[in-house]
Amino acid sequence: MSRFLNVLRSWLVMVSVIAAGNTLQSFRDHGFLSEKLYTASPGLVNGLQARTFGVWTLLSSVIRCLCAIDIRNRTLYHITLFTFFLALAHFLSEVFIYHTAALTIGVMAPLMVASFSIMGMLIGLQYLEVEALSKNKKKN
Repeated sequence: MSRFLNVLRSWLVMVSVIAAGNTLQSFRDHGFLSEKLYTASPGLVNGLQARTFGVWTLLSSVIRCLCAIDIRNRTLYHITLFTFFLALAHFLSEVFIYHTAALTIGVMAPLMVASFSIMGMLIGLQYLEVEALSKNKKKN
């Protein structure tokens, strides 16, 4: 396995662990979301919304961790990549369409993580393609 894919796997585990922590925070105290993320409309954040956000974050965390474990699983890899596109779209829409979030560090951090992860996973796809091609050449 290439060094880049090993770094990507480590990145996915780290992002997964952070997301699991955010999940616990969302279940424990919904004020976390109104203070860190949805600062433009904190009154819209309630316990139900925080728990829903927590479940969504937990699902993303599990998917990303599973991808780190089995990075060559193409279906899982694409689903994981989609989770980052979904997170990017969510936070951008909250800032620029719904105006419930402002561009604070609490929003910029997930935007940067999603963007870097998308770039890394798109580069990782190239490494997986090269590995698959070289594996097929060895068989023939």
